[in-house]
Amino acid sequence: MTGRLNGKSILVTGAGSMGPGWGNGKAAAVLFAREGAKVLAVDLNEAAAAETVKIIREDGGQAEVFAGNVTDEASVKQMVAACVDAFGSIDVLHNNVGILKAGSPVDTTVEDWDLVMNVNTKAFFLPCKHALPHMIKQGKGSIINISSISGFRNLGAPYIAYNVSKGSAVSFTRNLAATYAANGIRANSILPGIIDTPMARDATIQNSGKPESEINFEELAKTRAARVPLRRTGTAWDIANAALFLASDESSYITGSEIYVDGGLNCVA
Repeated sequence: MTGRLNGKSILVTGAGSMGPGWGNGKAAAVLFAREGAKVLAVDLNEAAAAETVKIIREDGGQAEVFAGNVTDEASVKQMVAACVDAFGSIDVLHNNVGILKAGSPVDTTVEDWDLVMNVNTKAFFLPCKHALPHMIKQGKGSIINISSISGFRNLGAPYIAYNVSKGSAVSFTRNLAATYAANGIRANSILPGIIDTPMARDATIQNSGKPESEINFEELAKTRAARVPLRRTGTAWDIANAALFLASDESSYITGSEIYVDGGLNCVA
């Protein structure tokens, strides 16, 4: 690694993984640390965050665990304070938390709608609300919000609440960028396409209505890859590499932008 993030302190929400393998937040946290950053790995599931931190420390990196809830303001205040206390600053905020419930507008229950919108919008609102004062004081900062191509494209599966919430992440991020550019703070969104993660696997199970044992994930992956111009599904590392660029000083003149990490799917979907 080249030390592209040497000296930076980064708070990553959703830094664990909901199942075996690599989620987007887990990969980003590990890559940030490999590039020299000090990482506060935040997750509602403390054991999942601890697994990420274990990987980072075994690599010789620096990271701390925080069990936090991004929908609870008191918890968010504590996680931001923990990052500043541990590392002296918060240079990058990487908002990765999101949940998904299958359903069309007719099928989605009010309870599921409220849950998805509450989690997926507060997941970037509250961490930004409490990290921004520190960044303003520092006169610099980079905020990375994970949206989704499905916020702007119907990919064929009924996830209305998720899609709406992810579309709102882009509007929120653009507003952040315009409001705080004079303070030296940048804000950008990453829009993943079809990415092979534990969350995507769980979404497949939800939408199929079948037990996991009855789903041929290998065949499904081939079908999905055929829809993508680059003819493959993405990985969490594809998202992490885009986040690395936005976290680094290499992107110092980029704010209010969206990076599509989707193999070209937005061109044809």
